[in-house]
Amino acid sequence: MNQHTAIVTGANHGIGAATAVALARQGCAVVCAYWRVHDEVDPAVPQAYRDHREGGADAVVAQIEKVGGRGLAAEADLSDPATPAILFDLAEQRLGPVDILVNNATGWLADTFKPAQADRMGRSLQPVTQATWSQQFGVDAMAPALMISELAMRHAARNAGWGRIVGLTSGGALGFPEEVSYGAAKAAQENYTMSAAVELAPLGITANMIHPPVTDTGWVTDAVRDAIAADPVLIHVASPAEVAEVIAYLASDAAALITGNVITLR
Repeated sequence: MNQHTAIVTGANHGIGAATAVALARQGCAVVCAYWRVHDEVDPAVPQAYRDHREGGADAVVAQIEKVGGRGLAAEADLSDPATPAILFDLAEQRLGPVDILVNNATGWLADTFKPAQADRMGRSLQPVTQATWSQQFGVDAMAPALMISELAMRHAARNAGWGRIVGLTSGGALGFPEEVSYGAAKAAQENYTMSAAVELAPLGITANMIHPPVTDTGWVTDAVRDAIAADPVLIHVASPAEVAEVIAYLASDAAALITGNVITLR
């Protein structure tokens, strides 16, 4: 995959960082897009998780270079509609035309309809407001849609015949109680990605969504592990690297026949 260039959003920590490194190991050049998020202190959320979200992607680029790859850190606000074009321009100028897009970034926060101040694991909740809706849908729905559109337009303009789109989702058939805007925005992203799988198939682009298991990106506490152990459906607490390997596979030549799927990992 030495001729491919990827953009991975939310690549400064967790699944995004692990995916950027996994793609680099396969020979891809990678733009590590990220945004520093300041989280208010929450006793139920480890400080290490907040530190990761507030950090940059330079360490990830260093890991990419350590495995012999080419990487570029790009701080970019995905809630700004101008950002997709900026990221694609940067990639083309520095690394090459983008043909792999991993929509990993999230504007995650926990909002709810019920009058409660904390979820079952003690994390702070807030009511659904225009601000919570805008934060979630700006990053988790609008940005992936615009990133896919940017990829499609540039792909068609250069008559390319190979491309990969992978998004990450969460929630379930009954939405995402206690994280309602997050779940709704991810559902919108799923719909955009499934539409892309159909519309962009003639261009040689596949599009899939990954629904990871609970993944320890630094936020998993003993209380979370106890809740998972008591749940009859949840099976594993995954590492970011385990999820990244699946994403990297979907971005490979071997996954040419896999498109239009929401793939649940357990």
